[in-house]
Amino acid sequence: MEALTELLGTINGIVWGPWMLFFILAVGFFLQVGLKLMPILKLGTGFKLLLGGRSASSEDQKEGEISPFNALMTSLSATIGTGNIAGVATAVFLGGPGALFWMWMTALVGMATKYSEAVLAVKYREVDEEGNHVGGPMYYIKNGLGKKWAWLGTTFAVFGMIAGFGIGNGVQSNSVASVIESNFGVSTWVTGLILMVFVGAVLLGGIKRIGNVAGALVPFMAIAYLIAGLIVLAINSAELPAALDLVFTHAFSPAAAEGGFAGAAVWAAIRFGVARGVFSNEAGLGSAPIAHAAAQTNEPVRQGLIAMLGTFIDTIIICSITGLVIITSGAWTGGESGAALTSAAFATALPGIGNYLVAVSLAVFAFTTILGWSLYGERCAEYLFGVKVIVPFRVLWILAVPAGAAISLDFVWLLADTLNAMMAIPNLIALMLLSPVVFKLTKEYFAKIEAQKVSEASTKQSS
Repeated sequence: MEALTELLGTINGIVWGPWMLFFILAVGFFLQVGLKLMPILKLGTGFKLLLGGRSASSEDQKEGEISPFNALMTSLSATIGTGNIAGVATAVFLGGPGALFWMWMTALVGMATKYSEAVLAVKYREVDEEGNHVGGPMYYIKNGLGKKWAWLGTTFAVFGMIAGFGIGNGVQSNSVASVIESNFGVSTWVTGLILMVFVGAVLLGGIKRIGNVAGALVPFMAIAYLIAGLIVLAINSAELPAALDLVFTHAFSPAAAEGGFAGAAVWAAIRFGVARGVFSNEAGLGSAPIAHAAAQTNEPVRQGLIAMLGTFIDTIIICSITGLVIITSGAWTGGESGAALTSAAFATALPGIGNYLVAVSLAVFAFTTILGWSLYGERCAEYLFGVKVIVPFRVLWILAVPAGAAISLDFVWLLADTLNAMMAIPNLIALMLLSPVVFKLTKEYFAKIEAQKVSEASTKQSS
């Protein structure tokens, strides 16, 4: 195990090196510029479509399995997880307050990335033997780039299938088991078994049940955590200006050692801010479009406008709450990291209940992440082996939950972090090559919307 950990550490240093971080940001920036900042300027339009997409129109009912709203909730169920609690804390602990700034930058360009992924997922999706709509990077690589690029889609599917057991299963169950044991004294294997039962009960119902559970649970848990975080920030309001100053200052200058904080160079702030930002919102990984491909819609751009909200909600809203709570509390200089740091920050403002609040939030976040990522891994496995693999994959996924709860967290995090980058590479290449398709569909969609407005206005004038 020690040799394997050392090998993974070496690979991780390469795949998350300067070139990889530059590649992720460059692709997002290129797409944002190519879309003329549309994902940022049309943020309000996205939220209007989201609220109107809780159920599909009669025309859209012919396509897809879940509503556009539930497609986003399924995507968010996979992205809102330990990255929002433990990941943000790790970024601040290793990169200093400036890491939060780079998480924001990753999200702003990531909105264009997530938008493009969803547009391509709906455009190039297929219907499998069981009548389900399937899509994602492997399909838009195969159907959009042609047979000569099929190997790239296969590469993504292999990495995605394996990565799911790390980022979407092991990391989540391990984090839940650890935080429940430290706060409530429940053995890790007991937590693992309980998680396994709940996950199994949902997965047996397939994509529709996952979508329904996500549609009900994700909004509730996100709003509850948001309210709790705002309460803590209100209590720490006097420290908020100084905290924001630290975020912007240390994004471009080194953070000196202080208390239990060892200090961090600017490169550390950039590296851990971008890496944890991508881990949290998954923009560029190619995971979210797998869920959006199942949406009941026949308009790729409309689903893309809804999909980009995932990055905004996950990072700009929820991760910001976690990061600012940690910085305003002063707990980031105490030597703690991960979920323990977030717990300490909440407990500082809400003694006696803050740590339990984080424990429960982490458990719910991680549970829904396991559900969302089960779909991602299943779709990758189906692409490689066909529909016959679906049931065996679900069984293996369910059995992996208690196993993940007992594995070393350091090893699981390292494996997940490495496989994240391995997934991103083929997806980012595909996004660059298929960007003209995204730009063309976007231009045509908004031209059509504008023409409809002109037509409606002229009709009103004539009447």
